[in-house]
Formats: sequence, structure tokens, C-alpha cells
Amino acid sequence: MEKNKPVNQFNNQEEIIEALDKMQYVLDEEFATSVFLMLKLRKPLLLEGPPGVGKTEVAIALAHLLDTRLIRLQCYEGLDINSAVYEWNYQKQLLGIRLQEESGLSVEQKEKHIFGSEYLLRRPLLESITQELQSPVLLIDELDRSDEEFEAFLLELLSAFQISIPEIGTIKAKHKPYVILTSNRTRELSDALKRRCLYHWIDYPDLEKEMLIVRKKLPGIEASLLEQVVKAVHRIRFRKLSKTPGISETIDWAESLMALGYREINRDALDKTLGSILKSTEDISLIRTEGPDAFLA
Repeated sequence: MEKNKPVNQFNNQEEIIEALDKMQYVLDEEFATSVFLMLKLRKPLLLEGPPGVGKTEVAIALAHLLDTRLIRLQCYEGLDINSAVYEWNYQKQLLGIRLQEESGLSVEQKEKHIFGSEYLLRRPLLESITQELQSPVLLIDELDRSDEEFEAFLLELLSAFQISIPEIGTIKAKHKPYVILTSNRTRELSDALKRRCLYHWIDYPDLEKEMLIVRKKLPGIEASLLEQVVKAVHRIRFRKLSKTPGISETIDWAESLMALGYREINRDALDKTLGSILKSTEDISLIRTEGPDAFLA
């Protein structure tokens, strides 16, 4: 089995394209340039775009490519430091206090002991800068779901690759992580955060690129069915839907049709497999009413 390349052996974006292609991840030269610069300059890379276009998958592919650990922080409303950065192990601290009751140590000595690193629970962000052997890939996923207060907290990590903990002090990265942030742009991220990042917008792929992506994932698909599926998805995306299907739904739909033995999209195939590509009853009803002829003409 071919060993993965160290980062310093990628000389240009073409080598990135070739390497990720082997990981079944397809990207164009502009996107490959952003990834190449992220690896070389060690600057965080902010990826924005609609859901389902491969923002998260590129971090997974890079972790495999670099043969390193993927550390993922899934953002959500109300995300706080305790969940994202660190938390004290209060039960262990209480036990430590009881064990020290007869130790004769001063209050300062006791406090220093129970606020040591052995009592610290590392969450994804702190975990990413305390790796002992090599740089991990840190994926901060769907940052737009978190609030502005948490976004502001990230600035120290993204600019200096360090985290300040009041009881301990500043912890600096032993090995700077490769940071990828993603956003579906449900809200605008701050200029302060964007200044610290490289930026790339990922849109829905064109017909040719999406066919290539689906064939990478489903090498056994017949050419006629592949063309039908991708063309239909592209036309469906122009409808007013509550959730526009992404590339992952295109793959799911093609795989479902193959699993059921369909070699083309007809009325029966459409009725039985729409749940693979559409995720609401209103969207399914809309497309089912129009019928396959509306998307395959």
C-alpha cells in the first residue's frame, strides 16, 4: 500500500488534485490552490457554500491523505467553552481535595495541585493543540450555527494557535493543526475571523464534475443512468424547495436506483426513491406531481 505524502512534499496544487483524487475527492484547480496554501502557510481555511457540496468531506479526505488524526468540533447554537475547549473534572478535583485534607499543604499548594493538567478534560479545540506526535486536522464544522461570542473566542486559536486557561495560563500548540472551518452561511461571520483565514466558496458542481464525483463513488453505475440522475438533480435544484439536494443526495439517489435494479428513471423509480434525494413531504409531492418527464427531457 502506497504511503501518504508528508505535507512538505506537495510542491503544487496539481499534486494535491492527484492525491485527493486517489481519496475519491474531486476538486478543481482553484480549490486545490486554497488547500495547498492552507497546508504550506498553516493558515486556517474557511469554506462556505450550500449544504452537501463537500465542505466537511475535504477535511476527512485530508486527514486520510496526511495519515493524521481528524478532530471535529460540530458547532450548534449555545456551544460554549466547556463543550468546545476544556472543562475541569470536578469529581476528580473533589476527590483530590479530600485526599489532601491531612496533607499539611497550604491553600495555594492545594489549588495548584487540583488545577493541574491531570484534572483537565480536553475538548476538541484544546485537544487539537496538545497532540504530542504530529499536527492533526481540526474541522470546525458549521461555524455559522454557533453564536458571535463563541466565534470571538476562536480568534486567539486561529491567530496564535494558543488557548488561555485562567487557572493554568496560556497553552501553545506543540504541532499547529491544519484548520478547516465550514459555514452554510445561515449568518454572516465576522470580519475579524475572516481576516485570519484563507477563503474559498464551494458551489454546486457543474454537470460534468458531478458526474465525475458520482462515478468515483459508484464505479459500477451505467453511463445512461448516471447521466439521467445528474441531469435530473440539476433540474430539480432550480425548483423552489425547502432543502435543495446536495452532492451526497445525488449519490444516495443513484445508489438507491442501482440497489433496486433500475436502469433508468421512470415513474415507478421516481415514486419509490424520491426519499433518497428530497427530505420533506412538500418537496416530494412537488417533484412527484411534475413527474420524471419534467427532469429528463
